[in-house]
Amino acid sequence: MRAGTLLFRRLGLAVCLLTTPIHAATANPTRAMQAFADNCFRPTMTAARAKSVLPHAGTRYDFYDLDPFVRSNAPSPALKRAVTPNTDRRCEVSFDGIATDAAAKAAARGLRQEGIRKSAPIPPAYANINGATFVGARQLNPRRVAVVIVGTRAGPNGVETYMTVERLRPTGGN
Repeated sequence: MRAGTLLFRRLGLAVCLLTTPIHAATANPTRAMQAFADNCFRPTMTAARAKSVLPHAGTRYDFYDLDPFVRSNAPSPALKRAVTPNTDRRCEVSFDGIATDAAAKAAARGLRQEGIRKSAPIPPAYANINGATFVGARQLNPRRVAVVIVGTRAGPNGVETYMTVERLRPTGGN
C-alpha cells in the first residue's frame, strides 16, 4: 500500500508540473540574448529561421527582410512594428526586465562572431532614441550599414529590454 501511495503522489506532482502554465516570469533573457547574438547578424537569416530560433518562454521577437541577401529567399514583412524608414531588415528580441549591460555585451559578441568590426557614423535618425543605452553603427559593405540598438521601453508586462539590429537601405553615391 505504501508503494502505491508514493506512486500516486509522484504522478500527482508530475501532472501539476506538466499543467502549470509558463508565465513571463520564466523568461530566460540569457537564452534570448544568445539567440540574438548567434542569429541576427547573419546575412542569410530568414523569417522561418527567426521563428524557430528567437522565441523563448517569456521573450518576444520581430523580424523583417524586404531585400534578402540570398535571392532565393522570399522577402518577409514586418511582424509587429512598422518598418523603420530607410531600412530593409530588422531582427529584434525583447524580454521583461532590465538587462541592458548584458544585452549590449551579447550584441557586441554577435558582431564579432560574424566578423562585423568596421564602425560607421550613427545616422541622425538613431542619435536620440528614448530608453536606448547603446546605439552603434557598423559598415557591412561599401553600401550598407547596420545599426544596433539596446535599450529599455514599455512592454506588455512593464519595462522590457530590447536588442535590435536594422540594416539600412543603400544610399546613392556610396
